[in-house]
Amino acid sequence: MISLAGRDIMHAWGKFVFTGVGLGLLIGVTLSMAGIYRGMIDDAKVLLDNSSADLWVVQKDTLGPYAEPSSIYEDTWRSIRGMPGVARAANVTYLTMQVREGQRDVRAMITGITAGEPGTPGWPPYLVAGRQITRGHYEAVADIASGFRLGERLHIRRNHYTVVGLTRRMVSSGGDPMVFIPLKDAQEAQFLKDNDAILQQRRRSAANPAFNKPGSPGLLDAVIASQSSNAYVNAVLVQINAGYGVDEVAESIRRWKRLTVYTRSQMEEILVGKLIATSAKQIGMFLVILSIVSAAIVAFIIYTLTLGKIREIAVLKLIGTRNRTIAAMILQQALALGVIGFVVGKISATLFMAPIFPKYVLLEPLDSVIGFMVVMLICVLSSIIAIRAALKVDPAEAIG
Repeated sequence: MISLAGRDIMHAWGKFVFTGVGLGLLIGVTLSMAGIYRGMIDDAKVLLDNSSADLWVVQKDTLGPYAEPSSIYEDTWRSIRGMPGVARAANVTYLTMQVREGQRDVRAMITGITAGEPGTPGWPPYLVAGRQITRGHYEAVADIASGFRLGERLHIRRNHYTVVGLTRRMVSSGGDPMVFIPLKDAQEAQFLKDNDAILQQRRRSAANPAFNKPGSPGLLDAVIASQSSNAYVNAVLVQINAGYGVDEVAESIRRWKRLTVYTRSQMEEILVGKLIATSAKQIGMFLVILSIVSAAIVAFIIYTLTLGKIREIAVLKLIGTRNRTIAAMILQQALALGVIGFVVGKISATLFMAPIFPKYVLLEPLDSVIGFMVVMLICVLSSIIAIRAALKVDPAEAIG
């Protein structure tokens, strides 16, 4: 019956292959959706890896700096640096915004880094072109996914920055490319108000009777100074010395600095378990829907092919062919359709869908193996309807 199934496929090979290609495109979309989910998780892990930090010190009772806003004083790093077990401590700011270059806008995560050298927490660990930031102002290192090139001038808030270096796979948890600028410039972009806002706030403060009391000289000046300052950062990235436990150092900082501290595992749980949890559920629902649609398509095609050869099946029964042999023939056709569809889907997902998708798509071999097994299972289950219809055929129809 193996040759009979093959001959039946060859008899209508055009329809069979065309159906397999259509099913393959659907399977390709399914594999791409799984790759998108894997890519989101990988983006989150890459963000943590590239920060070169063991601990993230953020505002108390927040999930910052990636999942929630966080703001702490910029001089906090000094006291943290002097604590036992701390090797390095560096301020960092993160701000997702539109970056203008010429006539185009690119959504990017602006990262403010402190002066230092490669290996300093927050710095891009390597470059693919150009150099690192060496000046205190108006230089930038951008991820190549942004499309920026060396020498281009970027417009961020009120200032312009020259791209002096390019890096790779430096992205936010949402897949936005990162642009690194000096910390002072990033603080100004994130925290400093524009001139009109400062002027209006000064007028409001001056008109407030609380600042006009005789016993409060200089209070208005202090408020005005605080309103125009940008002495805040989003987090302090900490590297610990060898021989010290991460949890031990984190607990010490929590106890003495009254700040929230996250370890690598805790930060990964925040990014994966909270920040992209909704997107993961959406992708999971799409995978379920696509699986159901694929099963329905396979069932319909195999059922249609079976109905098209009812007379042939009746002849087989008439000459004494067992039901098990007929069922095996139909099952083989369903599995062959699944193999063609999976091969087409894998090729389309790898060569066409993943490269052009705007987000990072990570196609892991294990997902492909699981996908192939699921496709084969769907084909087996989908063939049951056609097998039941074939087994009900009356042999008398062969001579009817």
